[in-house]
Amino acid sequence: MASRSTEHRDSARESRSGTPQLDAVSLAIIEQLQEDGRRPYAAIGKAVGLSEAAVRQRVQKLLDQGVMQIVAVTDPLTVGFRRQAMVGVHVEGDVDGVADALSAMSEVEYVVMTAGSFDVLAEIVCEDDDHLLDVINRRIRALPGVRSTESFVYLKLKKQTYMWGTR
Repeated sequence: MASRSTEHRDSARESRSGTPQLDAVSLAIIEQLQEDGRRPYAAIGKAVGLSEAAVRQRVQKLLDQGVMQIVAVTDPLTVGFRRQAMVGVHVEGDVDGVADALSAMSEVEYVVMTAGSFDVLAEIVCEDDDHLLDVINRRIRALPGVRSTESFVYLKLKKQTYMWGTR
């Protein structure tokens, strides 16, 4: 049986593919922070059975490895962004290059390369319809390799969760 300090060191070993392998305690810490990103380390420690210092070290390691981020999530409508859309992009040639160019745009919040009817999906947050039109028509469609786009304008956000990381 491993001691607590050994368990701490082994909490996020990397697999052969380089992906961190998380133990049950690290997953429980992540779950605690998903419920409340400002939860004190002492409270998390009590919930998961570690000291405050051990939780602090684990959280730092999870941050350093890129397993998680702790950020303030806003509702775009409340901060002046009235239009959101998912844009499906058909690409000819280098999908990576288009995905990289989309990722560099400040209005693009999320980019994923897919296997399906679209090569890339990009979530866009804009001030209004004119801004969205400008981003799609003048910037995305102008990218080398973009063959066509299809826009899915959000009418109402019914669910947005960040709890999926530990299911």
